[in-house]
Amino acid sequence: MRYYAATIQTDFPAPKSRKEISSRCKSMCNMIEKTVLGYEPFFDVRLFVLPEFGHQVPIYPEAQEIHQKLAVELPNKHTDRYHRLCKKYGVYIQTASFLEKDKKYPGHVFNTTLLIGPQGILSKYRKVNTWIPWEVHTSPADLPDYDLPLFPVVDTELGKIGVAICYDWLFPECIREIASQGAEVINRVSAYMDPWGSTAPMEWWSLINRTRALENMVYVVAANQGASFKNYPPFSWPGGSMIVDFDGRILATAGESSGEKIVIAPIDIDAIRAEKKRRRGHDTWSHYRNTAYAYHHKTRFQVDPEIPSISRLNHRIENAKNK
Repeated sequence: MRYYAATIQTDFPAPKSRKEISSRCKSMCNMIEKTVLGYEPFFDVRLFVLPEFGHQVPIYPEAQEIHQKLAVELPNKHTDRYHRLCKKYGVYIQTASFLEKDKKYPGHVFNTTLLIGPQGILSKYRKVNTWIPWEVHTSPADLPDYDLPLFPVVDTELGKIGVAICYDWLFPECIREIASQGAEVINRVSAYMDPWGSTAPMEWWSLINRTRALENMVYVVAANQGASFKNYPPFSWPGGSMIVDFDGRILATAGESSGEKIVIAPIDIDAIRAEKKRRRGHDTWSHYRNTAYAYHHKTRFQVDPEIPSISRLNHRIENAKNK
């Protein structure tokens, strides 16, 4: 099975209210549709990945204000629009992230992406590792009564697909967990700002994408925010969206370019399955020694799940000041 994947890189002004979401969704759907039709004479583009904060940006400093002015429930009319596009062209869309509210968790705001296919919504992923201290939305891992999978993986006609959002990728355990469920393609929905982008000497963006791909033997389809400083202050956003194969090779990239871009590359599911079946060297799954690593049991990693991560951070900051 071979098909093409595309990352959609955007540059929109940050909306101040949820009324502005429709225009962002319309623009991204337009980019997807033009990509499908434009490349049709050459190959089928079946999987689309959009960036973090493509619909809303957490421009307000308090979760309560984000909840009041920007957050939306899912599904909604915007996800319906994506679904219609998926049905029309037989494609799969990893949506740009939504700032989401949920009646089940009143007062909380999640950073959420959906995988949508012709059948409808296939998975909901809420960012587990929020970018503390700038992101004030909730990690589902901090909710004692959270009962949905933290790291869903979906078996589709395009292979087994997982996803993680931006800062999640700096935690190797996060991507390892997704890969352990059999993921063959892991989408990265990101807003990765300068200076940690695609430009030397701190090109964390490409470094992490390639490393996670090769150490877990998965394809990585990574869409990064390409917004200018004037649109998403206080940072500038380097873009550099890319697609990486299971050996860490960059198949296609926007390079050091920001702004609106579309990056396209082939995904060969038969090849990755054959390699996983055949490979003996550099097979980190077979070679993994799970009894050798004890760091999770050390004091630094023992945390009270009842205390949110942001509270633990504030406690550490106050202790440092006192010292």
